Amino acid sequence: MRALGASCLILLLAALPAASQQFTTLKGHGGPVMGIAVNHATDQVATASFDNSVGLWQARTPTWLEGHDAAVNTVIFLGNGWLASAADDFSIFLWDLERAGHKRLEGHQGKVMGLALSPDYRTLASASWDGSIGIWPSEGGTPAFLQGHEGPVNAVAFGHDGRLFSASADGTVRIWNLETGNHRILIDQGFGINRIVLGPEDDWLAYGAVDGVTRVIDPVDGMELWDFSLDRRPILAMAHHAETGQLAVGDGHGYIMVIDTNDWQITRDFRAMQRGPVWALAFNATGENILAAGLSDVVYSWPVELLDAFEPAGGMERSFLRDPDDMPNGERQFMRKCSICHALTPPPSRKAGPSLYGLFGRKAGSLSDYAYSPTLENADIIWMDETIDALFDMGPDHYIPGSKMPMQRITAKSDRQDLITYLRKATATKEN
Repeated sequence: MRALGASCLILLLAALPAASQQFTTLKGHGGPVMGIAVNHATDQVATASFDNSVGLWQARTPTWLEGHDAAVNTVIFLGNGWLASAADDFSIFLWDLERAGHKRLEGHQGKVMGLALSPDYRTLASASWDGSIGIWPSEGGTPAFLQGHEGPVNAVAFGHDGRLFSASADGTVRIWNLETGNHRILIDQGFGINRIVLGPEDDWLAYGAVDGVTRVIDPVDGMELWDFSLDRRPILAMAHHAETGQLAVGDGHGYIMVIDTNDWQITRDFRAMQRGPVWALAFNATGENILAAGLSDVVYSWPVELLDAFEPAGGMERSFLRDPDDMPNGERQFMRKCSICHALTPPPSRKAGPSLYGLFGRKAGSLSDYAYSPTLENADIIWMDETIDALFDMGPDHYIPGSKMPMQRITAKSDRQDLITYLRKATATKEN
């Protein structure tokens, strides 16, 4: 603890309600957590992760919802026992939580980054990097796609009157009339906008941008109401708790800023992550705790009243967060290029890619517990020095086009050889 001594902290804890005293973590994902949603009726938490899965948490016990073919970016509770998630695989999944089934919505041509539900629960909107906004009838039917942004769309939000607001990398927030498909630009601030939040009764709209701007504007005419920009960038996450009037903002430096929207004052400015950004934020049902996630595969939940009493989380507890200067070069290459997606331990693994345990001499696409792409299942490749070298020399997109592996190369032959030497030792089984 830093800001409070032990005795002061004990006294403060004693003065707070029990529900707000708990610091907790949700552990189990196999990669960074990109999105968090809380069902305010039940306090149930859902998480979206780089490991291609959605976590549904009962207390601290997860149920895994599998189906996406790539990193899951966002998740939202729809009510009536349904949950929606969206991912890098261009799809949206509707999960029937009561019957353990799901529907897949397709039509976007780029990764889907944001979701919003209309006030009447009849329409789901999606924001995609293909530059479009998807409008999906919740009861089925043909979707519509709204075009107009000049760049990837990052976020959407419904107003109480059914209008839709969208934010894009083109630097604009736009308002859409869903009946006509017409839109107008509310603001054009020049730098890409990552997140938007609409206040109660559409009294205000807050947005966060890549240049570090956090501003609050009038959602009718775009007039600036308040500016909470600090010397940190980019803004990557926002969350609002209407009942307590709290607005939280997460940035690329690992800070969470909490604003009281009743008097528009900053009440907390907390270094939440020791390393890396804050990618996801949500308040619990009462607004007493704030949940956040970043580069780590852990979700952290802090009591808001005690934020300043905690050290930053997620420092060195995960291997891919270790200081690269402390590693031999081969291990450093693995940590940079492979560790977020691949485990070195025996399968099964919760990571996005298959385990590398026993890699050398193994046929590509041959582990029974991993859902490979057809490209890898049918590939005539045996993993050995030569094939691993070619993979990173050419890049997966050229060596195995159509696979799930992200586009990346290791251009220096010495770095590739150091990686291979490290992998030979790190992936060896007891038999070899």
